[in-house]
Amino acid sequence: MLIDPFFIQFFCVILGKNGYLRFQTKPMIMKKSILILLVLILGILSSCSKKSSCSYRDDAVSVPASEVTAIQTYLDSIKVTATKDPRGFYYVIDQPGSGVKPTVCSSISFTYKGELTNGNTFDQSSNPVTYHLGDLISGWKKGIPLIAAGGKIHLYLPPSLGYGSVPIKDQSGNVIIPANSVLIFEIGLVSVSN
Repeated sequence: MLIDPFFIQFFCVILGKNGYLRFQTKPMIMKKSILILLVLILGILSSCSKKSSCSYRDDAVSVPASEVTAIQTYLDSIKVTATKDPRGFYYVIDQPGSGVKPTVCSSISFTYKGELTNGNTFDQSSNPVTYHLGDLISGWKKGIPLIAAGGKIHLYLPPSLGYGSVPIKDQSGNVIIPANSVLIFEIGLVSVSN
C-alpha cells in the first residue's frame, strides 16, 4: 500500500461543537500533524514532570571524634544531659512542637540565641526571622528538623557543623566567633512552610 507523503492517518483529539472532546481518525497534512503531536507531548511532559524547585541538599559533613568529645566534655562540665545525634552534635528538645517538621527545602520562621562555650552571646533575635533552612549552617539543617512548629530546641554544634576554621567578624572587623568554636543555640521554631 502506497501512502501519500503529505498526509498521514493518526488518532487525534478534536473539540466538537458541543464542547466535548471526541476522538476520530482524520487525514492531516504531515507538518501540521507533527506540530500538534509535539505540542501534545510537551504539554504532557510539562504537566507530568513537575519537580520540586528545591535545590538544597543535606550536607554530608563528617565530624571528627575530637569535636564530639569536646562537646561532651563541655556538657559534663555544666551538668547538662543532652542527646547525642549520630551525625556529630548534641541536642535537648525543650518542646517538640506539633504538626509538620521542616526539611532543608522548608522556609522557617524562628527566634534564636547563639552563644559560645564561654557564655558570650554572639547573636540573637527575640522577633521571628525567616529563612530557607537550606541556607543555614549544617548544624541547623540537621538539628531543626528534630522539632515541629511551636517547638524549642538547644543545639550544641561542633565547629564542623558551624563555621569551621573561619573566624566570623562583625562589621568593625572584630572577631565575634573564633575559628573552631563550639556553638550553642537556643531556637524556637515559630512556623514551617514547605
